Amino acid sequence: MTATIHSLLTPEITKPARYLGNELGARHKPWESADVRWVLTYPEVYEVGASNLGHIILYNVLNAQPHQLCDRAYLPAPDLAAKLRATETPLFALESRRSLTEFDILGFSLSYELGATNVLEMLDLAGIALVWQERAEEAPLIFAGGQTATSNPEPYADFFDFLALGDGEELLPEIGLILSDGKAAGLSREALLLDLAQVPGVYVPRFYAVSDDGAVHPTRSDVPPRVLRRVARPLPAYSTGLVPFVETVHDRLTVEIRRGCTRGCRFCQPGMLTRPAHDVEPEQVVDAIERGMRATGYNEFSLLSLSCSDYLALPAVGMDIKNRLKDENISLSLPSQRVDRFDENIAHIIGGIRKSGLTFAPEAGTQRMRDVINKGLTNEELLRGIKTAVEQGWDKVKLYFMIGLPGETDADVIGIAETIRWLRRECRAPKRRRLDFNVTISNFTPKPHTPFQWHSVSTAEFLRKQALLRAEFQMMRGVKVNFTDVRISAMEDFVGRGDRRLAPVVRRAWELGAGMDSWWESLDKAFGAWEQAIGEAGLDWKYRQVDAGEWDVTAALAADGDRERLLDAPLPWDHIDSGVDKGWLKADLQRALEAATVPDCSYEGCSQCGVCGLDFGHNIVVEPPPIPTFAGHSRSDCPRVQRLRMRFGKVGAMRLISHLDLVRLFDRAVRRASLPIAFTNGYHPGPRISIANALSLGATGSGEIVDFDLKNRMEPEQFRQQLAAQLPPEIPLHNIEEVSLKASATSLLERAEYQVAIAAADVKQSAAAEQWLAWVRAIVERADIPWEKTAKSGKVREVNLRDRLYDLELLSVVEGVATLRYIGSCRNDGTLLQPDHLTIMFERVGDREFQLQHAHRHQLFLRADSEEPSTDS
Repeated sequence: MTATIHSLLTPEITKPARYLGNELGARHKPWESADVRWVLTYPEVYEVGASNLGHIILYNVLNAQPHQLCDRAYLPAPDLAAKLRATETPLFALESRRSLTEFDILGFSLSYELGATNVLEMLDLAGIALVWQERAEEAPLIFAGGQTATSNPEPYADFFDFLALGDGEELLPEIGLILSDGKAAGLSREALLLDLAQVPGVYVPRFYAVSDDGAVHPTRSDVPPRVLRRVARPLPAYSTGLVPFVETVHDRLTVEIRRGCTRGCRFCQPGMLTRPAHDVEPEQVVDAIERGMRATGYNEFSLLSLSCSDYLALPAVGMDIKNRLKDENISLSLPSQRVDRFDENIAHIIGGIRKSGLTFAPEAGTQRMRDVINKGLTNEELLRGIKTAVEQGWDKVKLYFMIGLPGETDADVIGIAETIRWLRRECRAPKRRRLDFNVTISNFTPKPHTPFQWHSVSTAEFLRKQALLRAEFQMMRGVKVNFTDVRISAMEDFVGRGDRRLAPVVRRAWELGAGMDSWWESLDKAFGAWEQAIGEAGLDWKYRQVDAGEWDVTAALAADGDRERLLDAPLPWDHIDSGVDKGWLKADLQRALEAATVPDCSYEGCSQCGVCGLDFGHNIVVEPPPIPTFAGHSRSDCPRVQRLRMRFGKVGAMRLISHLDLVRLFDRAVRRASLPIAFTNGYHPGPRISIANALSLGATGSGEIVDFDLKNRMEPEQFRQQLAAQLPPEIPLHNIEEVSLKASATSLLERAEYQVAIAAADVKQSAAAEQWLAWVRAIVERADIPWEKTAKSGKVREVNLRDRLYDLELLSVVEGVATLRYIGSCRNDGTLLQPDHLTIMFERVGDREFQLQHAHRHQLFLRADSEEPSTDS
């Protein structure tokens, strides 16, 4: 039987707050007035999807369209997925709580080769046929976008009605208009898809077939032979989006400063698929960050680009924002930096009390290999950047390298370890800690649309080279090394450069239990599922080529016959027009074999890659403004001049957010309200907000207490009103008072009053009230009710629960469920009588099973405002 969504979202499932759909920034547009109803479905758990910038931007863009509505859905965790299947409840969209089948169009973000199994999991949970050939006429249109969909859609072509290639900010609204017109005209599913196939950037697989030589070609004359990748300029104004209640993977405001990269690293697919490069005007960036931080209440922001350091205005923009937000304990993180452009200005921007980590990617351990891959980084630049980091106070740096690159020798591999030794030796400073490194070594996997797309990897060689490096790093102290599992790299390569034959393999792997959750939690099981699926499809021979290595492109091109066979054979993705000319990729591969570098065409001469023109535009580079004078890092040691104590409630859907999520909610609400909160001292200063006692997940309360310490005085009622305007209605603020700075509510906490609903098994309805009264009397009259408490250390000690109970009263009994009121101990030292403890007490006197159905905390008693003195020993 189908269950209501409300009944499924209970404290028993992990992080139920991620399914509420009522976060700050969530849009609830009227269902009836929308002509087109979208769902953006991110095939990952909420914490990953809700913090993805592309997901946020497209959600905002679509909801800005008149007569269009956009909702969201994410991959449910295994516990909720099991509930959905057990109750035959279809997967739902968060804001509307409607089944995904009720929408017109579902868009998946496909940004990773192995993520397609999660797409199938979501379609199955929604009750939607997995392949387009089996979908009913009235089913929603299913499409995918994202880097993997744009790169090579063929392995996934059977699962989607169409694919959106490239940037979606302009493309998706165009699709919405065609869908609106098609609905109004009563077009059939196929006719509507034919209209969509005329839109640049839309690839409809049903109108294309695969030839014997592997080439993909149209089956009708009215669709284009090659599908153009769409390009759009960044829209930083749409970056301010959702503010989740739960902590997400990227729990910060993210603003895009530059789209595209023209460095020309030969291994880098995003660098080829996002050309030309477009800078955002510095004024737009600064405005988006300042407005976004005020609107969201985040304490951290990130500037996003494939290479932030190539945004020449970065020092000026970063310093401007740093100075403006100097006294608000806000930090900046830069996820991608060029070590050759790391200088004192960048160090000032990301430094301070809460200094963010430093990550650089030399990629290769020798200068020769960096030239082969066109990294554009010299040993001198690498050393200068790391020395600057040490001089500016960093004692740990994270570095990324790759192994298995074309033309790589063992000397190049060992050069990674030698580079670490050299950097540590050259950056040693007197009276300073040694420089430590976190090193991640990944396995190179060739990607479509890059000069290395013809290369063949060998997992056997990966393992051998990893062993070489493990031996080198074995005696090196202060260096933590992580290696990517070669099985994951093998599957990425096998699927990412595959053709339509792989669709049944992906489907069978999902049926056998492969999914992204399995890759990390049970890698052996997931890899076994893929191997079995490959074997059943008769493609073992193809996978063995990945294991043993089919060829090294540097050796294969030495023979003229192999050169022609390799470079001129059709590829499964040749019908995708990325803008980069295939002939240029061939020429750049030859330059790689000669270790010849190509300059960055954003700042030097055109590299003739073929992108620039009418279809894709040209590079847009903004001249950097002057760098403002550095105003110094923020200070957290501000004085505390006032403490305000608030009584508040936690009701409705907010009962499903955890205590830590509630603390984070108050922090962000205080920031949005521009309230003068004081901060703690130390390396990670936090706001001085103290909630007296944590409510259990799922419990509600109307008398909760929170203390706020301020650095500037405010009228208490003004504080309450400003804060209330930034909180959800389910967190009502009841009253506020100024109290002494000497004692916090946590230290004064003594008792709590609860109202609970408890159900008892095997109670006759006719005698239920009398039975409950008897149990209440038995508890009250008992002197001892022992219970064994297990500490976090594992130590077990016996406590007397009866000593913690001060008052117990039966209020009513309805259908065997008793409503009771009790007052129990509630101290900061762990002397607590929680509602589930009361259930244990009833089990001791009633000799049967009891179930706590709900708990509501009416009020907390502090020693200063208790009506009667404590009798606790």
